[in-house]
Amino acid sequence: MNDLAIATDNLSKHYGRKRALNRLTVEIPRGGIHAIVGSNGAGKSTLFRLLLGLAQPSSGRSQILGRDSGALTPELRGRIGFVNEEHTLPDWMRVEAVKAMQQRLYPQWREDIYREVLGNFDVHPDQRVGELSRGERAGFNLSLALAQSPELLILDEPTLGLDVIAKRAFLEALMFIGAEQGGTIIYCSHQMEEIERVADNLLIMERGQLRSMSPPDEFRARVGYWIVDLPGNRPANDEIPGLLQARRIDDQHHLMVIDAGEHLQQFLRERGARVHSRQAVSLDQAIIGYLAKNHRTPDRNAR
Repeated sequence: MNDLAIATDNLSKHYGRKRALNRLTVEIPRGGIHAIVGSNGAGKSTLFRLLLGLAQPSSGRSQILGRDSGALTPELRGRIGFVNEEHTLPDWMRVEAVKAMQQRLYPQWREDIYREVLGNFDVHPDQRVGELSRGERAGFNLSLALAQSPELLILDEPTLGLDVIAKRAFLEALMFIGAEQGGTIIYCSHQMEEIERVADNLLIMERGQLRSMSPPDEFRARVGYWIVDLPGNRPANDEIPGLLQARRIDDQHHLMVIDAGEHLQQFLRERGARVHSRQAVSLDQAIIGYLAKNHRTPDRNAR
């Protein structure tokens, strides 16, 4: 598994009767930017906590950079950067003091990267952390994480609540480090435009399980939007091949489908339907439709 950034095998985590992760098996190769999306409660943050050894699994196992998550050494932890939406830093310390403390802890510290990334944000060395805005704090946190020269950087909703300018600076810094260091970035976000801009690989999670894994463009190409005339009563949703969403507008049926292709065309021909148009969808539309369908589908493994 040395060629993998992370790997899990039937990884589960239960909180009472709630299954945050449900026998999750996934392998993410080293290199590139890997985006993870899913509904709230899909298990993304729980996965990160288990990978980093911050929580114990109920069953199954996980590895990060080839080492079991429950046996991470200080040396290995020094090769992993982690930034979450909370951007937790000591409010009373000054920016320069926090930087100096981090610099002593990480022998691979890159001062040039720290300054390059921090230059995207209006942060001054003599400011106290508590005086920084949310966007400035996020930028400072990212600068610290990237200057560690991590082999693996995990970002859990890092741009949540940031304004447009701060978000743009954050993404530019992210792309800079991906090109500069050639490491692995695992990036969790609800912002589809961010994912479309930076991600090489897209993972979709729902109910603690991996539902899809592919490049974003490949996933988007699997989903189509059809406008058709269907004589008589509309068939039940589960009869329409690959259906994600269906609406009736002005006596026409609007169908969002996935992996339908020839099966859907044959289905429509057999019912004498007429196709008015077949359209591509945005990545945002494709993911929302896919997640909505999976969220509605009963979980047979639920307790």
